[in-house]
Amino acid sequence: MTSDDTTIFDQLRGVTTATLTTILLKKGLRNVWIRGALPLVPGMPRVVGRAFTVRFVPAREDLATPASWGAPKSSRAAIEAMPAGCIAVVDAMGIRDAGIWGDILCARMVRRGVTALVTDGVVRDLAGVLGTGLKVWATGAAAPPSVAGLTFADWQQPVGCGGVAVFPDDLIVADTDGAVVIPAALMQEIVADAVEQERFEGWIMDEVNAGAELPGLYPPNAANKAKYEASKKK
Repeated sequence: MTSDDTTIFDQLRGVTTATLTTILLKKGLRNVWIRGALPLVPGMPRVVGRAFTVRFVPAREDLATPASWGAPKSSRAAIEAMPAGCIAVVDAMGIRDAGIWGDILCARMVRRGVTALVTDGVVRDLAGVLGTGLKVWATGAAAPPSVAGLTFADWQQPVGCGGVAVFPDDLIVADTDGAVVIPAALMQEIVADAVEQERFEGWIMDEVNAGAELPGLYPPNAANKAKYEASKKK
C-alpha cells in the first residue's frame, strides 16, 4: 500500500457507500454496486482496499473435482498470492448452492492480512468462517463445496461480480449497504467529491434535526448554499 493509498483509504472510511454511488452516478457510472454482496453479520465496520480478483466458471465434471484443490491454479494458490490489505473480490456468478470456500481458507486469508472477502456467491462452514474474524460480504452460506457447482478459473483478471465489472486494483468500499467499486483511474477525483458530499449531507442532517424544512434545503437553494459555505469557515 502506498502513502497515497493510506491517505485515500482513511478518507473513504468516513464516506458511506450510499454517498459513493451518488458521486459515481454524477460521473456517469451507474453499475458499481455489487449485487448480492451483503455483510454476513450486522454492524460490520466499513472496509476499504484494492481489489484482488478471483474468478470461477460453471462446474465442468473433468475439472471441478476435489483433486483440483491441489492444482497450481486453485483457490489455495490464489490466497497465497493475495497481498496484505487487499479485498478479495470473488466472481461466483451468483451461484448459491456451492460455497466458494470455508473456514480454513478464510483463516489463511486472515493470517495473510487480507482486509475482507466480497463475493456474489456463498461461503460454507459459516460458524467457522465467522470465527476467523474475516470480514465477509456474500449472499449467504451453503454446505456443498465449490466443486459441486463451480470450477476455479484464475486470479487477478477482470471479473463480473454481482453484475459489476471489477478489475484488479480497483478500489472497493464495503459497509452495511453492500460493496461499491471505484475504478482505479477515477479514484482521486471520486474521493475528493465524496468527502465534500459527506460533509455537506452532514450539515443538511444537522439542519433537519434543528427543524429545517426540506424544500430549498435538499437540494439547497442559493441561500442555503451560502449558509453552508459560511458554516465551513467557522
